[in-house]
Amino acid sequence: MFKKIIFVLSILLLYHNTSASAQSIDVSKLDQYFETLENNNKFLGSVSVFRNGSEIYTKSVGFTDIDRQVAANEKSGYSIGSISKTFTAVMIFQAIEADKLSLSETIDRYFPSIGNAKEITIGHLLGHRSGIHNFTADEQYPNWQTQHKTKEQMVEIIARGGNDFEPDSKAQYSNSNYVLLSYILESVYGKSYAEILVKQVTTPLSLDNTYFGENSKSNSYKYFDRWRMEQKTNPSITLGAGGIVSTPGDINKFADALFSGSLISANSLSVMRAMKDNYGMGLFPVPFHAKQGYGHSGGVDGFYSMLIYFPEDKISYAITANGLNYLLNDIHIAVLSCVYGMPFDVPNFQAVNLNPEDLDKYTGEGINLPFPG
Repeated sequence: MFKKIIFVLSILLLYHNTSASAQSIDVSKLDQYFETLENNNKFLGSVSVFRNGSEIYTKSVGFTDIDRQVAANEKSGYSIGSISKTFTAVMIFQAIEADKLSLSETIDRYFPSIGNAKEITIGHLLGHRSGIHNFTADEQYPNWQTQHKTKEQMVEIIARGGNDFEPDSKAQYSNSNYVLLSYILESVYGKSYAEILVKQVTTPLSLDNTYFGENSKSNSYKYFDRWRMEQKTNPSITLGAGGIVSTPGDINKFADALFSGSLISANSLSVMRAMKDNYGMGLFPVPFHAKQGYGHSGGVDGFYSMLIYFPEDKISYAITANGLNYLLNDIHIAVLSCVYGMPFDVPNFQAVNLNPEDLDKYTGEGINLPFPG
């Protein structure tokens, strides 16, 4: 299922006075961490960390196709879910800079059948302030998510869902917003979303393993008694809200280009980063201890992903998973702790019997990361 991803990430700091700074990566320990997850059926996927535009750590574990025993590697592409929205937002700002669009432009000339179309702007879509109902939240969505849908069919579905609140009265995550932004891009460029992605982003940045997901070769899995394959949402439905396939390395290249000014202007980036009700435009705030990062998470059909960029240190972290039987947040914290020279533990999955009084020691510790996938 194409999941809703709101991710105002707030990491509960265990060391409030820690002043984190980027350190050398303990590669052997981080390798051991991921190998332990793999050996205990906790994680299938890939991770990459960049500093100053260069990769300082990468690791891939598991398989992209378990039945055929196709091992994952750094070129294995995974559906990145809602990280696609950051790509889409960048392409919208590129169109704005080319005078093809404006943030204040209303959407009625593109979608006259959408409720409140004369009041909803492109800026509202980007910041999830449109009030347009999230079609993936509908009860019937799982019954048709694997079917190909035309633009006309999707607009009808979104229009039929109605509006949940008045435009700009609040922020509420809706995949409908970015599907509509994808169609707006297709309208102003006269090309398919896949073609626009190639021309505007993947070719200029040489993202050789990033593309719109019509031909994704990786499978995703959920663990029961063993890894069992998940179904795939048709990318004609997700479009620029969740249809891109990529690798952690390519995602980090994209993030570096975005924050260095290679894709859009500094002014456009500042608009993307500006938060209103904890929502930016294709970006969300991601604090880690004293560090302020920006990024997006993703989750679709058993694929999970995360992008976080820390401008102060020029550090980018990206992860993609096609099988998860563990708290992804714990993985984020382990990697970032390693990057910033903080302690982290390699998990021990041996059964441990604890008395109730032993459990009291752990009350109140941990991480609070409320981001619905």
